Amino acid sequence: MVFLCWARPSPEQQKSCINKSGAFNYDTKYKGATSKPVSCIKEDKELSKDGYLINHARVLIGSGFETYEKGKTALQNWKHFGLDWAFVDPKTPIQNGVKFCVCLKEFLPWVIMPLQVVYVNENTRAKTKKSLASFGFGSGTLQGHLLAGEERFTIELDENDQVWYEVLSFSKPAHFLSIIGYPYVQLRQKYFAHQSTNAVLKHV
Repeated sequence: MVFLCWARPSPEQQKSCINKSGAFNYDTKYKGATSKPVSCIKEDKELSKDGYLINHARVLIGSGFETYEKGKTALQNWKHFGLDWAFVDPKTPIQNGVKFCVCLKEFLPWVIMPLQVVYVNENTRAKTKKSLASFGFGSGTLQGHLLAGEERFTIELDENDQVWYEVLSFSKPAHFLSIIGYPYVQLRQKYFAHQSTNAVLKHV
């Protein structure tokens, strides 16, 4: 089951995709795994044994609490998906259990891929020069998605007052189309991380 659309997917088409998508299409033992530190994910031998590949990007986007707040707002309003070839309905609430679609333009058709928010994490301390704050959420792929896995987006203000944007995911093909074109899929994941970073930078 693949959800394709020849024109930019409408809200109705996205809702139809979600209604048909069903449950998560990856092993439940990995649900929420992206909430762990990156080092733990990279050292998880079970993930690699089960065929999952890790994609990780961490980019400095500025400094200061104001930049952090702008970055957080960017994630909350899906600005990191504000691309010509990829989008998420910006009205989608980032709350645990919410289902949504990532719409991607691939050659002629659009591909509509269903996901569900698995967790939302936010940590804050006093707003001082040594402040530390982070906001992030992870979403898992549902049946009908070309990949199986989980992805996390995070904005973090570290103890050096620097603001970082981070993308972390683990995935493997879940359809013969993605099996055939997986090298291309991997390139697109890296390209998305770069484009997504630029979209967040534009917002902050």
